[in-house]
Amino acid sequence: MLTVGSLSRAELAARLSGDGIVLRTGPFANRIRSDVLPLIDSFALMYADYPVDPDGGFVDFYLDLRRSGGLRRWYRPQVHFAYDGATPFQPLPLGQAYPMLEWTMNWCVSHRAHGYLIIHAAVLEKHGRAVILPAPPGSGKSTLTAALLGHGWRLLSDEMTLVHLDDGTLVPLPRPVSLKNTSIDIIRAFRPDAVLSRPVEETTKGTIAHLKVPAESIARAAEPARPACIVFPRWEAGAAMLLDPLPKARAFMQVADNCFNYQVLGARGFAALGGLIDASDAYAFRYSSLPDAMARFERLALGTT
Repeated sequence: MLTVGSLSRAELAARLSGDGIVLRTGPFANRIRSDVLPLIDSFALMYADYPVDPDGGFVDFYLDLRRSGGLRRWYRPQVHFAYDGATPFQPLPLGQAYPMLEWTMNWCVSHRAHGYLIIHAAVLEKHGRAVILPAPPGSGKSTLTAALLGHGWRLLSDEMTLVHLDDGTLVPLPRPVSLKNTSIDIIRAFRPDAVLSRPVEETTKGTIAHLKVPAESIARAAEPARPACIVFPRWEAGAAMLLDPLPKARAFMQVADNCFNYQVLGARGFAALGGLIDASDAYAFRYSSLPDAMARFERLALGTT
C-alpha cells in the first residue's frame, strides 16, 4: 500500500504541485494540490502513515491551496483555497497554509458529507467502547483527546463524530488533533513522545499546532465503533474532578446543539440522534488534572464510573 511517507520529499512536492495526491482519510478520498512549501513539510510529517489512493478512482473532495498571485506573491504573501473552482474563504498569510488545509478539510466534510449525522465532537474508543466528547472551543476537548491517545485509546476523530444513518455505528475519521495556545505546552509536558507540527502563531484561533495520529488509529480507520458514552468535558483550573450523569432529554438537546447537519437531515437526523442517545450513557465532566482524567476515563472504558 502506498502511503504519504513512502514518497520522497521531492516526489511528494512534485505530486502536490502537479495533478495532486489523493489522500485517504477514513471514508473520504481527498485530492489535494498545493505549491506552498510550508504546507508540504507539515503535510509530510502529519500524514506520513496515511494511504494514498491510486489515480483514476472516485474522489470526494477536491482541495487546491495556492500562493496568491500578483503583488501578494511577494508582499505579505498569502495562500488561498479553492474548492471545485469556488473560493469560499478569504486568503490567509502564507505561514498559515497548513492550519488552513486542516480547516478546509473539516469544512468539506461538515458541508458535504450528509450521508452521516455529523457532530462537532471528538470520539475515541478503548476496550470496544466509544466515548463521544462534544464541547465548544476552550472546553479542553482536544487537550483531553491528545492525552488519552497516549493511554491506549484509539482515535476516531478529534473534530467530527460521524454517525452512520442506517445502523448508528461511529465511522472513523482520524486526522491530526488541533491544539491551541497553552494546550500545546501542556501536551508536550504530559506526552514527551508526542509528535507535533510546527506551531503557527497569530491565527484567528491564536497559536495552533497539530498532534500526529497514532499509526494504529490510522490502520483501523475502516473499523467502526459502537457508542457507549457521551461526555461533555469542561476544564476548570484547580477544580475537583466531577462526573455527573445527565438525563437523556438534556443530552439529546446538547448534542443537537453541537451537530453540523441535524436540521439538514430532518427526520433521518432526528432518528439517528435518538438512537445514539438511547445507546449511550451521558455525563457532564469537569476536570483540572490530566492524570486524574486518564484514570476516570479508564473506568469508563471498562464500563464503570
